[in-house]
Amino acid sequence: MSTTKTKTRARSRKSDPRKPVVWKLRLYVAGQTPKSIRAFANLKVLCEEHLKGRYQIEVIDLRKNPQLARGDQIVAIPTLVRRLPIPVRTIIGDLSNSVRLLVGLDLRKAD
Repeated sequence: MSTTKTKTRARSRKSDPRKPVVWKLRLYVAGQTPKSIRAFANLKVLCEEHLKGRYQIEVIDLRKNPQLARGDQIVAIPTLVRRLPIPVRTIIGDLSNSVRLLVGLDLRKAD
């Protein structure tokens, strides 16, 4: 009785350098409050300047879907959660401090 050994190579989990990474962002809000509207506007401007064509923003209204706060452990709103690229990052507030937002999203090194 003979046995045959087959060598298999594990697939690399590295992303294709030719394919840009898509940033998946979740913005948790509670209705259309001035702070929530400002947070979305600030995020949109930043994404267009630094991630043009490489981002997805999902807005989650916790007034309509409060159960969704548990998954990302949301304790304050508005809160931005960067789901991809990993590691997950969380930023609380209206996102008006662009330097803090860039550092928080790891798009800029802290000074």
